[in-house]
Amino acid sequence: QMQLVESGGGLVQPGGSLRLSCVASGFTFRAYVMSWHRQAPGKERELVAVINSGGGTTNYADSVKGRFTISRDNAKNTVYLQMNSLKPEDTAVYYCKAPMVWGQGTQVTVSA
Repeated sequence: QMQLVESGGGLVQPGGSLRLSCVASGFTFRAYVMSWHRQAPGKERELVAVINSGGGTTNYADSVKGRFTISRDNAKNTVYLQMNSLKPEDTAVYYCKAPMVWGQGTQVTVSA
């Protein structure tokens, strides 16, 4: 069974940092592009960051460039999202995605 399980969300003050993790199982993780998406209340789900199968190529939404970093460890079947300089507008449920499966999401709340 293909599965993605996110962790690492929580409540953080503006300017703070969080690192999200997503552990994959049930498919050949190292063969696939992976991505992080987010959905804020009342808004559509949006792409945040994407990384190629080998980890050497990444792309980011303009709203997070310079603050967020996507990375992966193919030996651990895990993709990460390091989020720095967090803003209240980063508040959302964050989802990990492989081409064929979504994770369940983890809540990130940025508030004083």
